[in-house]
Amino acid sequence: MHVAQRQQVEGGRERWTLVPESVDDLWHLAHVIEPDDRVAGDTTRRIQRNDEQLRDTGGEREHIWAELAVEDVEFARFANRLRVSGVIEDCSREDQLGHHHTLNVEEHDELEVEKRWKPDQRDRIEAAVEAADNPAVAVATVEEGQAHVHTIEQYGAEERATLSGPTGKGDDARPRSELFSELTDVLGRLDADAIILAGPGFTKQDALDYIEEERPELTERITTVDTSSVGDRGVHEVLKRGAVEDIQRETRIAEESALIDELMERLKTEETVAYGPESVKKAAEFGAIEQLLVVDEMLRSARQGEGDWDIDVDQVIETAEQKGGDVTVFSSEFDPGQQLSNLGGIAALLRYRLD
Repeated sequence: MHVAQRQQVEGGRERWTLVPESVDDLWHLAHVIEPDDRVAGDTTRRIQRNDEQLRDTGGEREHIWAELAVEDVEFARFANRLRVSGVIEDCSREDQLGHHHTLNVEEHDELEVEKRWKPDQRDRIEAAVEAADNPAVAVATVEEGQAHVHTIEQYGAEERATLSGPTGKGDDARPRSELFSELTDVLGRLDADAIILAGPGFTKQDALDYIEEERPELTERITTVDTSSVGDRGVHEVLKRGAVEDIQRETRIAEESALIDELMERLKTEETVAYGPESVKKAAEFGAIEQLLVVDEMLRSARQGEGDWDIDVDQVIETAEQKGGDVTVFSSEFDPGQQLSNLGGIAALLRYRLD
């Protein structure tokens, strides 16, 4: 994320000019932009004309600049874009004022966001700016007969390839070299600064030996890690062991995995932990929160007056921070966030036990 400009405007609002540089940045913006914010940028819109020749086509698209009063925000993950919909409040064409429109924001599109920025939203943008310098990491998990390739994104682990086939003896036997060859091709096509090769047993070492022989330039980026599983569970093991953290110190998911594991450990004794909105609110008021954990989707719903939380979540966040607590907003798209959702979507690691 690149922050091009920050400007104070009336009513305690600030107008930030932002340039998302990755799909991760679009995902961050989806959890920052809210209804009633103002968002502006260059766009195209089908303009109705009185020209007889264009009447049957429904108009033609023109490039315009438009500012919307936001009504809805959607992260279109598989289209690699952010959709911001609302009513046009300002525009390079006055005849379009008051019409509904959708801004389709993609990587490297400049947009202006005017809102009352909350502390965690500022932190989120600043973290996205810092994350731009982090290396891109891929995790390949392999065992006999199958291999999986994921990339580590800030919004979760994205599966890029699943490779499988019969191995062993008999007519259906498939040489291991075929699986290793396909895995090598996939890794070679990825734009990854570092690759973690993980899995149980010796298969990963055999795969590494194959890669070293066929694509020696890839081996310079590969680190091996022992895991008991492959696929999604294998990736979680890699994160839990800190392998990604060693390469990408500020990786969001690695932090979330460590925090959720700490939360689960404390829950076994039910000490120095709070979960659920009312318990967390009480802990914040007592100044007992060391680390506040909250799921992004549930936080966003609460701010829009939806969901089941009967608390002022922004007041809880502000109180926790004022009394020395840290706040981590979890991604709902990765396993730690899903685990936290099962506990009510909000929890806290405490400095001391509350009676």
